[in-house]
Amino acid sequence: MSQPKQGNYFKLPNEIFNMDLSAGEIALYAFLMRMEDRETYTCYPSYKTIGKALQMSKNTVMKYVRQLEEKELIETERTLVENREGALRNGNLMYKILPIKQAVDAFHRRQLYNYGRKK
Repeated sequence: MSQPKQGNYFKLPNEIFNMDLSAGEIALYAFLMRMEDRETYTCYPSYKTIGKALQMSKNTVMKYVRQLEEKELIETERTLVENREGALRNGNLMYKILPIKQAVDAFHRRQLYNYGRKK
């Protein structure tokens, strides 16, 4: 797992606080930002690692991952690992942090779509 490379801090985009994200979604997004490789925008923490860090159950972590994907803040991709016997098995998800502009644009599209639908 990669760790922050410059000092003991990382930046979060201000826009995430204007996108109607829940506290859990913000916490998960912040954790992934902390873990990401700043060159590839990817990281590979397990649900267990995330849950332990954020004090969430595996099911709650999975729910927030899905919600961040729907909101176009992250993409996930399944990975495979090879065990000692040479057999392939599922590895941790690869998380990719998407450009914040893409997520903001998706948020505005959802707002426009839902405009007038609520009574």
